Amino acid sequence: MYLAIDTSTGTSVAVVSAAGEIRASRLLPETMRHAEVVGTYILEVLAETGVSPRELSGVISGMGPGPFTGLRIGIAAARAFGQGAGIPVLPLTSHDAVALEWYGAGGTGELLVTTDARRRELYWSRYSGLDAHGIPVRLAGPGLAVPAEIADGAGHRIDAEGISAGALGILAGRIHAAGAAFAADEPLYLRSPDIAAAGPKKRVSQ
Repeated sequence: MYLAIDTSTGTSVAVVSAAGEIRASRLLPETMRHAEVVGTYILEVLAETGVSPRELSGVISGMGPGPFTGLRIGIAAARAFGQGAGIPVLPLTSHDAVALEWYGAGGTGELLVTTDARRRELYWSRYSGLDAHGIPVRLAGPGLAVPAEIADGAGHRIDAEGISAGALGILAGRIHAAGAAFAADEPLYLRSPDIAAAGPKKRVSQ
């Protein structure tokens, strides 16, 4: 059983069984309320399923790509939960959840997934299908570009407005069963945060 958390777009939280069944989920597409709702959603999905934190095999953290402020809230929540429950935090690329759902619903061919990066830019990833274990095969990305720089090419395009934490949980189960590697444990901001760290104070001449 996994708890999955993603705040790369809106806020999404789910409990997913090892067999790939989404037992409970919450999704708020709004992008400005991550800190307000992520803790409540975690409590709600655990209460709905009757699962205690220590019954979970791991907590899945969507690593983006996503804007700095929103993305770090979900990652911090996943890491804090994992540390408190004594379970591993398993990182996954958020766009892979969109690809998993689309191919799982019967989609075929090349797929371009984009999400809003703000500042009139898009995050993007390109896929070719699912491998023998049902894991999306990413051809390129994640990347960051202005819309005019992203060529649709052959195939299909999804401009995703949300990431399903449930799909991330399903993907985690498939990766575990296949003995494949999870994503790198590094947030995919793909650009510097809006707020820079303060530099050293200037010395005042006497």
